[in-house]
Amino acid sequence: MGIKGLQWFVTNICPDACRVVDLRQMAEKHHINHPNGPPVIVVDAMCCVKYWYTPESWVCGGQWLEYLVNLENFIKAFMAAGIKLVFYFDGVVEDKKRDKWIERRLQNNKEIATIFQFIKTHRKQPERGNITIPSALPTFTRYALKLLGQKTVCTLQEADFEVAAYGLQHNCMGILGQDSDYLIYDTCPYFSIEKLRLDRLVTVMYSREDLCHSLGLSLTHLPLFACLLGNDVVPENFLEDFWRKCLATSPHRNNSYSRRINTLLAVANYISKVPCSYDSLKHLEEMLPLGSDKTLLYKGVGSYLLPGQQSPWIPPSFTNCQMFCLQEQTDMCQDKEIFQVAKEQHIQSENYAIFSILSSGEIECSNSLEDECDTEIPGQALIYRPARQHIYSILLESGKGGAYPLVKEWFVYFGNPLQQPELIQPVQPFIPGGTPNLKTLWFAKGPDVEKQRYSTFLACFHLQEGMEELQALEAPVAAFCCLLAYLMMQVSSLSVEDLNAFLALVLCLKGKSAAQLECLQVENIDWDIQTGGEDFSVLLSKEHMCTDHPDDPTHYWKWMKMDKKKRYTFMKKFIKTSSVFQKWCWEGSHQKFIMSLEKSITECCETILQFRFGTVLFGAFYKNVFVKTTSLS
Repeated sequence: MGIKGLQWFVTNICPDACRVVDLRQMAEKHHINHPNGPPVIVVDAMCCVKYWYTPESWVCGGQWLEYLVNLENFIKAFMAAGIKLVFYFDGVVEDKKRDKWIERRLQNNKEIATIFQFIKTHRKQPERGNITIPSALPTFTRYALKLLGQKTVCTLQEADFEVAAYGLQHNCMGILGQDSDYLIYDTCPYFSIEKLRLDRLVTVMYSREDLCHSLGLSLTHLPLFACLLGNDVVPENFLEDFWRKCLATSPHRNNSYSRRINTLLAVANYISKVPCSYDSLKHLEEMLPLGSDKTLLYKGVGSYLLPGQQSPWIPPSFTNCQMFCLQEQTDMCQDKEIFQVAKEQHIQSENYAIFSILSSGEIECSNSLEDECDTEIPGQALIYRPARQHIYSILLESGKGGAYPLVKEWFVYFGNPLQQPELIQPVQPFIPGGTPNLKTLWFAKGPDVEKQRYSTFLACFHLQEGMEELQALEAPVAAFCCLLAYLMMQVSSLSVEDLNAFLALVLCLKGKSAAQLECLQVENIDWDIQTGGEDFSVLLSKEHMCTDHPDDPTHYWKWMKMDKKKRYTFMKKFIKTSSVFQKWCWEGSHQKFIMSLEKSITECCETILQFRFGTVLFGAFYKNVFVKTTSLS
């Protein structure tokens, strides 16, 4: 998460450490020095998501096709320069960073409340500076990058360490991100994603050497410097008295600087006079009020040591392998084979949330764009909880008496103070013949097993009765119908207009290009624009639960084209006049597509919705959608 104030200091106070570089030229030089392979840049993807996600109507969310084009253009720009990219994603929230994660989520809640207040007052979205990234976007980004043929890694710990280690071990050309921790690690060069000009492949390279020269330090001082400023290992509240003492004797105090910047300079001045030795570190630990753990500095400095590196601040016997390798917690999963498969797929970005549940029984979900004042639509965390409970029951073995271990959920929704995890009881779905075990679902073969996987998948949505109809649909259409039926069951306030608008997307997005969707204009925003981003995440976790070799993720990615900006426009127009729907559905070359889908979707939705709601709702749905569209023929 970086060192507070350090990135700003480098950019504004230490301009010599900010070098504008041409990545094409650097790639050519790197290839001369390392001719055995293409130049590689390792990308801290979590730092880059906001750079990639640039829809004009961002408050509507879900412009997936446009986002995919942005990713594709990003990759092509580097490929044209002969540069290979390797993308790293955070795979866990470590315990030591949970408090900071909670603090940020609660702050995000306040920011989202401000966004909705702005929308209600001005009937438009705030400026892009207030953008809120959809909570599931990083998950979808992993699958998009894999779809585009890129190497994608999901970490077993916070990403910055693994990114820095990969860059060092593979002689990478550099790291692309925006995290001041990359100034502390002794690894390959650090490039700014915020300053990147993709059209020219020009950005800023932050120089550790020039930073050290400005501060009067050496590279070996940087890990201790980071710890004494406060980081993920050494809390800032332990350092206040130390900072005051440093400020009192610092020759670099400047009234035009903030207290944080003056503190940064004062700490650097103090460290520059301390001999680089383990004895010096022990003296510092004795001097600082580090609470019950007097080895925090030792651990903090060690956390910046990459494999094969040593530091004069700590003994040569110190090993950082425990920092690099996950301490496998297999209490939740007794089957080593299942655990290993889940771990490998986690690293390769081939499953969603499964490994977290099997390894630690803990899972989290960040903020969604949800209005705390809207009491009609519950938060997505609550909407999808019944589905998650079924997933947990299939993943986790029941103990004596049929009791399951509880799962810790850190899900953000209004009303949840996040003071502690919610303990969620797994619930078995209703499956005739009983719930199959994971070994059967993941490793067994044959048509009967395929049928069992599909029925288990549908059981988590309470959609077993629609199995025959869903199997007759294309996978993307079936996935969409599953989500739509589940939402209609869980959210009583959803109306026929909502249902119509969702189905209109199924019928009308076929063949639409990203450019066409981007040109779609949104009317004044004066009512509900919230829809959780977790829906396809839950779908993915169910798919990964039911097999160790999940179907082509493009089954779901195809429906990432479900542009919510277009859904919002559809819903507005449905309320005004149904004739607009006819125009949308039948413009261009959509007629054949609509006719081919009409019968299968109708039969599927009829079975599910009639079973759950009776004929009244389905009759309204059929009359408002299919009767009106077919009459045009």
